Amino acid sequence: MKHVKHMQLQARMTVGKLVEEMNAAGVLGAGRIGKATNVVTEMFSNSDCTVFLTLAGALVPAGLRRVICDLIEQEHVHVLVTTGANMVHDMVEALGYQHGIGTFAAEDKRLKAENIGRIGDIYIQQEAFEALEKWLFKTLDTIPEEKRQRFATAELLYEIGKKIEDRNSILATAARKNVPIICPAFVDSIAGFQLWVYGQDKTMHLDPLLDVNALMDKVYEAKKVGIIILGGGFPKHFALFANTFREGVDLAVQITMDRPEPGGLSGASLEEAISWGKIKPDGKSANVICDVTIAFPIIIAAVLDRLRRR
Repeated sequence: MKHVKHMQLQARMTVGKLVEEMNAAGVLGAGRIGKATNVVTEMFSNSDCTVFLTLAGALVPAGLRRVICDLIEQEHVHVLVTTGANMVHDMVEALGYQHGIGTFAAEDKRLKAENIGRIGDIYIQQEAFEALEKWLFKTLDTIPEEKRQRFATAELLYEIGKKIEDRNSILATAARKNVPIICPAFVDSIAGFQLWVYGQDKTMHLDPLLDVNALMDKVYEAKKVGIIILGGGFPKHFALFANTFREGVDLAVQITMDRPEPGGLSGASLEEAISWGKIKPDGKSANVICDVTIAFPIIIAAVLDRLRRR
């Protein structure tokens, strides 16, 4: 039996060294972060591994925009599967609007009167979405009507990304690096409803089956697949189920605060995914029960530190 190695902390310790101590301890949350770091290191180190990153929850508003952008820029992430909301918040940041630090104890009636929307303790001015609508309509007008007659959301997001000049934008970086952003539920976002308004007078027909084509192309091309699941929701299921067509992913890390007891997918363990053929029985996986905004930066910083020292 291996024994728990008690962690030793030092001044000026790097994140990489801290996670090594957590990994050596090997148990509970520290052990899970250590294991997840090992799995992600293997993903990023293997040139044959196609890495899928899935995003659910308020991750862009919460300050992870640059982290995700950099992973795409550095070619560690090859496919992004996301909610529409995260891409909406990427766009409003690209337009110059910033998310503010608020409070969970907000007086929401007052915020409503001040035209401020709240996501937990994150504030955003509603005028950002008014500006987004105007900019989005102008952008759509530059896309040929013939293309808008049957459009994959992935194609739409690629066209939008090409029009964004902000180099810290996820959409702009993904377009430049030719990384597909898969978001068949994009209509379930503010921009999705803005597309509906645009479509009342002009041509705009999204076909989610075309997004399945884009996703499956990446699945079938992959020699090996790694997946990093942030939160849960449809991005988790969409990316994992697509990989059942190749008998599951090889490497998987999930970070979530949801629990498995209610039977919801967002809290389902990665071990459960093996029964569905979403993860290979001999694959490597790590479940991290933690706020994504805490665990993900720690894991990625530790992985990048390891890669730098190799």
